[in-house]
Amino acid sequence: MTRLLLASTCIAGVAAMPAMAQEANVTGGPIATDSALEAPQANEDAPADAGGAIVVTGSRISRPNATAAAPITSVTSESIRAQAAVNIEEVLNRIPQVAPDSQQNYADSDGRQRIKLRNLGFERTLVLVDGKRLGTVNGLDANMIPTSLIKRVDVLTGGASAVYGSDAIAGVVNFVLDDDFEGVQINGNYNFYAHHNKSGLATDVANGYNFAQPARGNAFDGGRTDLSITAGKKLFDDRFHISGYVNYRQADLVAMNDREFAACELTQPVKDGALGCATSAYTPLGYISPGSGPNAGNTYVNAPNGSGALLPYSEEYAANLYDGTALQRSNERWNAGGFASFEISPAAEVYASAMWFRDKSSNPFPARILAPSNYGSDATGASLKYTVRCDNPYMSAEQAQVICGTAAGTSATTPVDLRYRANGVAPINDSYVNKGLRITGGVRGEIAQGWSYDVGGVYARNQMDMTWGMPNFDRVNNALDVVSSNGTVTCRDASDGCLPFNPFQANSPTNNQALFDYLMVGGYGTQKTVNTLYNAIVTVQGDLGEHGITSPWAEQGVAVAFGAEFREDQLESTADSVWRTQFGGSDQDLSQHVWEGNVELQVPIVENKPFADLLQVNGAYRLSKYSSNPKTFSTWKAEAIWAPIPDITFRASMNRAQRAPTVVEAFQASNSSYDRIDPNSFNDFCAPTILRYETNGAGQQVPVFGAPQASREVCAATGLADSLYGSETLLCPTDVGCTTRSGGFTVDPETAYTKTFGIVLKPRFLPGLTVSVDRYLIDLNDSIGYNNYDFFRDGCLSSGDEFFCSMFVRNADGTLYSPTNTNAESGYVRSGTTNYYKSKSYGWDFQAQYALRMGSAGKLDFDFSGSLTTLLGAQDAPTLNKRNCVGYYGGAGCGQFIPKWTHNLRGTYTTDDGVFTASLNWRYLGPLTNVSNSGDTNLGWTPDATRETFYKVKAVSYFDLALAFRVNEQFSWRLAANNLLDKSPPVFPNSRDVTGLFRNNTISSRYDILGRQIAVGATINF
Repeated sequence: MTRLLLASTCIAGVAAMPAMAQEANVTGGPIATDSALEAPQANEDAPADAGGAIVVTGSRISRPNATAAAPITSVTSESIRAQAAVNIEEVLNRIPQVAPDSQQNYADSDGRQRIKLRNLGFERTLVLVDGKRLGTVNGLDANMIPTSLIKRVDVLTGGASAVYGSDAIAGVVNFVLDDDFEGVQINGNYNFYAHHNKSGLATDVANGYNFAQPARGNAFDGGRTDLSITAGKKLFDDRFHISGYVNYRQADLVAMNDREFAACELTQPVKDGALGCATSAYTPLGYISPGSGPNAGNTYVNAPNGSGALLPYSEEYAANLYDGTALQRSNERWNAGGFASFEISPAAEVYASAMWFRDKSSNPFPARILAPSNYGSDATGASLKYTVRCDNPYMSAEQAQVICGTAAGTSATTPVDLRYRANGVAPINDSYVNKGLRITGGVRGEIAQGWSYDVGGVYARNQMDMTWGMPNFDRVNNALDVVSSNGTVTCRDASDGCLPFNPFQANSPTNNQALFDYLMVGGYGTQKTVNTLYNAIVTVQGDLGEHGITSPWAEQGVAVAFGAEFREDQLESTADSVWRTQFGGSDQDLSQHVWEGNVELQVPIVENKPFADLLQVNGAYRLSKYSSNPKTFSTWKAEAIWAPIPDITFRASMNRAQRAPTVVEAFQASNSSYDRIDPNSFNDFCAPTILRYETNGAGQQVPVFGAPQASREVCAATGLADSLYGSETLLCPTDVGCTTRSGGFTVDPETAYTKTFGIVLKPRFLPGLTVSVDRYLIDLNDSIGYNNYDFFRDGCLSSGDEFFCSMFVRNADGTLYSPTNTNAESGYVRSGTTNYYKSKSYGWDFQAQYALRMGSAGKLDFDFSGSLTTLLGAQDAPTLNKRNCVGYYGGAGCGQFIPKWTHNLRGTYTTDDGVFTASLNWRYLGPLTNVSNSGDTNLGWTPDATRETFYKVKAVSYFDLALAFRVNEQFSWRLAANNLLDKSPPVFPNSRDVTGLFRNNTISSRYDILGRQIAVGATINF
């Protein structure tokens, strides 16, 4: 019934979503607009009715001149155009409060763009479109939103769960779309990179390996095209509005070997030691390791001169590990959709919208014939091996002797480990196809004087298809099984079109596209994941001032909103047989739903009085009941605003936000699975320690025991009876080990207390100036995360604290052993998704705008947004160290790369007639220091860890210039240069170990890695 009701509200019509209206100023608008005094509005003179003219981020109450108590940073459509942004990530990465991400700029990305505020994780940031959810947490892809259709982006940092529900712990990002477009508009943009490649650290090291280098001098590449068409029309005395858009985008590949800083993946195996390059044994010379015989395990390469000799493998023959992989992935995207609304009467307006997109990106890898170990194991558990006959006609006598020994020249077969890189053929392309559909719809209108309603819903479906490839194992073996007939070598079984493969000659598969095509048939496997959201929302709001409920000192009445909401998240993951064979895993069909109710109040207490131009309090309360948790939990917010005079406003906000586990986290927590712990690496620390083995009188090896590793007090904390302390019965079975259990538990919601305190200054003696300063404090308790059993084992052993020791669930006899794949209630160490302890994020936000009007000379606008982070860290358990990672990177717990200070400062000049606009933006990213040089033992520092090389990333400044010309009302064009000075990114070795993602010697998500970006664009209106 719920889905039928939701469908009736959602599928009211599929029309068109609007684009930007006539462009009066195509660039140079503010990059950040403080929304503290008045919430951003489409029309400040619009009535606070249900017509949707006012979208207020952070509140369900929409009224003219709404006052917000929490700081909101807004990015305008003009600023987006000035940036020449093609992807949503490029817009968001410049906002100081957003943790940068770059899904099209690293190899392991699935291509979906998700948003992380305050570095608290994407699952703690709620993404909205016009105040409604974009999609599910696990399936969200913000690239569904075309940048050319955005009116503004509001970033509300701090908890908003009481207004919007779970997920809004770190805050809300609300994309507000223009819904008043009429006419036809064509928008076109083309941008590319103009970078000067020069010698650098990476090229110097790569030269020592004879790796191919990017050409020195100017590189013009990475072209990206963005075209959009928008049309809209109003009919029936403007009561019916329909508009739609189609958007096409395409981007070219930029490979690692196209930039000097990524000439190879830099390594530094020894602290402060010599630099090297990550290398690959997949070499065009071929790599051969016999699997049996006298040379089993030895490694060889074919002699480069083609003599038929095998040479011992060494780094001298290695290949560049990741050359050819993407710095910018090739990408093609289609977006389409629209809006429609029809006002039947003031009491009923039907509205609907639809958004659809399809995005395909790919990451190339060098064409490789992989080692058989990549294909897993056979039915007995033994690693797979390729097989060659010892009379293979491609083998020289010397090669046959090395590989087969005495069986050389016979029909005997022998296992071998073969690896090869095939140059001159198309690469193996891992592809990622993301597509989605989002439909919203409903009815809204006025119930009575001062009262309005909105009954609507969201249906969102996101599908991700990941296709990964490797040569077909059976086809490689078939191509190795060859015979010679009159000097012609063919496959023994050519029924499937087999082509012979000669692994015993250097460069054998090079330029042999037909062979590689044969080997890849059936080698691509696909995993499909579908995330679906069903969301029904009912909101009723009223201005109680219409009924006389108004403070005696205020002009506006008390405003109230009541809401009820139902959401269901579904996740279905399947894969074909090739994927399961090559990469494992299992199908999943998960779901979770929630019922919620909420109330929100805005209470103006004093207005336009001495010492109280405005005094107002706001509040909200929400109850939530998730199907994955037996408890009902609540969230709330309390806010206050006081403006003693119009020039000064003080604001404060406190939120208690809670986040229930996502559908994936809930499944991980509730679904029981049992695994064995290797007894050689783990034994019950309350059992006696095995010191050594001795031979008894019967000639048997028997253990000699010592005292347990843990104390009696620690063992008692795990629930062990004192009489069993040190008992041999506690020893884990030597054949299978003890048990670890993941799942079978309910994970509690995590709770965040978010506090903001700020001041806004708008001095009347300096018209056009607005300055705001806000302090934010986010304390996250019981954070949801994944832990292995050894986290609890080590913590309990070292501290005896209940947080760790309660994860030991013993049998009545004290043992930690349970049969696998059962629902045992005891006999295991817990692991998997659990609640951690604490995380914190503290800092200051600064915003300023100044508009200087110069009469006929035009105007100057200055916009500033900065963020000072003072604390970002966690304490994973009560007894563990408290770490603060601000300004540091590396180590076990500081991978976020958060400088203390970041800012954007944009200055814009516009002529008096608005024909010409010039805008210069300064982006600043503060320095970072490796934890090895932090001097803080809580971050893992020790005197021996202090580095003399590569311990600091310097501050970086980027400058962006944008010019715009409005020829007439119908035509305008623009030119932009981002990273105007072509600054190269900072470079350091072991980037994969430090970042966890990037192999390209830098941080792709934070820095402009491809150099200067040139963009040209034009807008035509009809």
